[in-house]
Amino acid sequence: MAKVIPDAILDAMLDAAEGTHFAVCSAEPANYADIANVDLINQAITGSYTAAAGDTNGRKNTFPAQTGASIIASGTATHFVTHNNTDTMYVVTTVTSQALTSGGTADSNAWDHELADPT
Repeated sequence: MAKVIPDAILDAMLDAAEGTHFAVCSAEPANYADIANVDLINQAITGSYTAAAGDTNGRKNTFPAQTGASIIASGTATHFVTHNNTDTMYVVTTVTSQALTSGGTADSNAWDHELADPT
């Protein structure tokens, strides 16, 4: 018997991990409250996620590219976090380490997170 999770269920699981806000951080936050201790950028997401077939199998959500994000503190960016701006951190990923200067702006590329088909 084959193992199957319908695409609609995988999409719902990915949708549950979508945040309304993002933060670029100088370290990996331990939890939602810790974001405030390490954020260099923290603002609402512009654009919307795009659901599609995964690169190998399963499903993926692509986070929209962001432009002109306001840098609120100087430091070295190491992590990108999505959250709901209330109490929940959803996705944390590493970024290419780079120095950010307060008062400037930064752009981010689109990126995706995926759920593979069961095996």
